[in-house]
Amino acid sequence: MATSSPSSVELGSDEVKDYICNACEDQNNVETRADFFCKQCERFYCGNCIDSHGKALAKHTTFGRVEIDKWPVSKKVVDFLQTCDVHKDHKIDQFCNLHKHLCCPQCVSDQHSQCREVTQISELTNSQPSGLEGLSVELETVLGEIKTLQISQEASIQSLQRTYNEHREVMIEQMCGNLNTYIDKCDNNSVGTSGGNEQYLNEEMCRNVVSILNEFDNITAKELNEMKDEVISIKGSVTSSIHKCTSLHNDLSQFHEIVQKIGDHKELCLIASIKCKHIIQQALTLLGKSGKAFNVQSNAKHNVRISSDSYPCSIIGICVLTDGQVLVADRDNKRVKLLSQQYKVVSHWDVNAEPQDICQITPSEVAVLAVNISNIHGVQFITVNQGKLVPGRKFQLQHGCRFIAHHQGDLFVTSRRELYKYTLNGKLICRLYEDFHYGVWGCAVSPTGDRLYITSYWNKLHTLARDGTLLATCTDPALEGLYGLHVTPAGQVLVCGAWSNTVLQVGWEGESKLATLATREDGVWYPESVCYSSTTSSIIVGQKWDDTILVFRVE
Repeated sequence: MATSSPSSVELGSDEVKDYICNACEDQNNVETRADFFCKQCERFYCGNCIDSHGKALAKHTTFGRVEIDKWPVSKKVVDFLQTCDVHKDHKIDQFCNLHKHLCCPQCVSDQHSQCREVTQISELTNSQPSGLEGLSVELETVLGEIKTLQISQEASIQSLQRTYNEHREVMIEQMCGNLNTYIDKCDNNSVGTSGGNEQYLNEEMCRNVVSILNEFDNITAKELNEMKDEVISIKGSVTSSIHKCTSLHNDLSQFHEIVQKIGDHKELCLIASIKCKHIIQQALTLLGKSGKAFNVQSNAKHNVRISSDSYPCSIIGICVLTDGQVLVADRDNKRVKLLSQQYKVVSHWDVNAEPQDICQITPSEVAVLAVNISNIHGVQFITVNQGKLVPGRKFQLQHGCRFIAHHQGDLFVTSRRELYKYTLNGKLICRLYEDFHYGVWGCAVSPTGDRLYITSYWNKLHTLARDGTLLATCTDPALEGLYGLHVTPAGQVLVCGAWSNTVLQVGWEGESKLATLATREDGVWYPESVCYSSTTSSIIVGQKWDDTILVFRVE
């Protein structure tokens, strides 16, 4: 098989000389872009050299670049596929079936020398079909989904900025309205006053105007700065995700092109297939469609009670920050507690209300859903700053509340009967879903925001589209008394059956159970909350009237 010389330019570049003229290289040691391929000679020719070739070998079949699909795979592609991703100076020649890794000799020596299932690639070509046709279709599907995700994320950034701008305008209008109202009142009171009284009124008006402005500076400006910091943080996270989308889209596009050209070279087909599946798996994880079922390795209990607690703990909400610190909402003691990575209580904040749930907003900020003694429902923002919990702004809800979830500036709140969508500043966008028969209890959002998961109190898990359309329903006897609900960054769905004392994993489609992760035999009793920690690869479970949380290490 004829090959062209490699280029120093990365695969996928529009300017790369992927095929060069073999005649120019042989005669003049010059790299010239090839425009034709001769099937009989198995050589490449530029526009000049093809003329002399045609005169000498007129009956040979040649293909121009318009028929490049009939050309053999280029050496650039061969080198790209065969080069080890870790050891760039080595070629892939083996495969570890235990770890599902392509290996070069150095890989085997460093990491797989004790593995029993390391096989030469040449020996696998007959036993393992490449399945490139199916991969090509899958690549096209994933490419489309990645592009859709990127468009959605870009829209989220614009929506975030609009939310902040609208909130700022409302606050400024409110301040101006307060000033105008006060000035009008002063004008009415000044009618018919004498010179001395008029001077006193003017001085009093100035003092009150300054007071209104100071109040704006001290309260409203602080709130605006807080929201501005949130928007900046969330936009940074979304931008980072967009960059991952772009990188994966480029990788997937390259493999899609390779799959079309690779032909029937068995070893290259097998290597391309394995590498391609690895890239697709990365894309599915980014899309929140990981089908991996957790496997519990060990479990432990950690006490979260503090000396000033008046009642047994009821951990109704759990949230894990980016740095691995854990926040738990203790309903009966009306506290939010900060735990270290070792699950020790290092700080707490009294909510002066019953916390119902908690969700992460930024790497260091959470939103707490709470109900006070007057049955007023609201959202309180709390920032973790140097091991301390610092309360920020808050807003009230005009309905009951039970669960809260956040995705890229959108807040989702359940009321036990409905699911509502809010902006970060507390503006109600819409009611997405309602169920007055079975109820709307738990709430969680997929990593990409395109799927919403809600639970009813009567063993039903519903999966909704972004607009609230019902996509799927999962029922299981082990899901009695659904309370806790959580979605991991890879899209794995975790649910708790409080009455059945069970923690389950459901597929990202929301249609069926993947695994039973923990039961009463593992110490689970009336679980009310569940959360996954990427830092420790652990599932954390909070329970009713229990001073401990359960931590299950998984892989």
